[in-house]
Amino acid sequence: MTQTTEAQVPFRTAESGPESPKPPVSAAERTARRKALLEWIAVHALGVAAALFFVLPFVFVVLTSLMSDDQTLTRDLVPDTWEWGNYTKVFDTPGFLTWWRNTLLYAGAGTALTVASSIPVAYALAKFRFRGRNLSLMLVISMMMLPPQVIIIPMYLFWAKQLDLSGTLWPLIIPMAFGDAFSIFLLRQFLMTIPNEYLDAARVDGCGDLKTLLKVVLPMAKPGIAAVALFQFFYAWNDYFGPQIYASENPGAWTLSYGLESFKGAHHTDWNLTMAATVLVMAPVILVFFFAQKAFVEGVTLTGVKG
Repeated sequence: MTQTTEAQVPFRTAESGPESPKPPVSAAERTARRKALLEWIAVHALGVAAALFFVLPFVFVVLTSLMSDDQTLTRDLVPDTWEWGNYTKVFDTPGFLTWWRNTLLYAGAGTALTVASSIPVAYALAKFRFRGRNLSLMLVISMMMLPPQVIIIPMYLFWAKQLDLSGTLWPLIIPMAFGDAFSIFLLRQFLMTIPNEYLDAARVDGCGDLKTLLKVVLPMAKPGIAAVALFQFFYAWNDYFGPQIYASENPGAWTLSYGLESFKGAHHTDWNLTMAATVLVMAPVILVFFFAQKAFVEGVTLTGVKG
């Protein structure tokens, strides 16, 4: 065997001198680095500006809700004393907890019924081949384009005069058990992204259509279902038009969106209490979106992959 000589060993001794200096940076490289730095600053500055544009109004509402009555609508932006008791006063307002309960019922039950009724329809439009499927899809899309104000008079006459359900939220909750055009379309677009090979494999293993839907499709469609559920929850939570039509005559059936208007009218000079009530109405929606934004964004993004 050949021995490695000392000249072949790749290391530097102390006597070998300092490392060779790095080559100087050229003017072109310095210009490129400076340009990249300026682009980074410009992009992030626009992002920060856009974030402040959306966040500052909410910060103003929160700070105003913690001010005393004398300090509101002044030049002061920060409360002199943090009046946390404003939120207690809002909760002590007669009817406020009832509005909360009604809103949770409307948003929760409406979301559950919409999702449960829209999934089978979207599954059929996405994965089944039957005569009239394209026509059915066109009817669903047409319903999305129909403003609710067009049918509000006959619907009100039906629910209020025929079924005597005026003064309640049931005329708003019950129709959600029959599906929602936007939810059906959004779920259909998401289910189109699921390869048919998974469904064929399930059928080969002996699964019927219902079992395939429950065991295969639903676990893979969680992002789309989450997006639909969030859309419907936000709609029901913020709905003002529906409760105004059906529940305005009964204060016991008011929701937060409609009750907040009454609260603002009763406390039109107490802007700190009005802002505190506004924060309490917005907070649940913000928290729900904060914890579910990943599934929401993923579901909305994947619905446009395949049409």
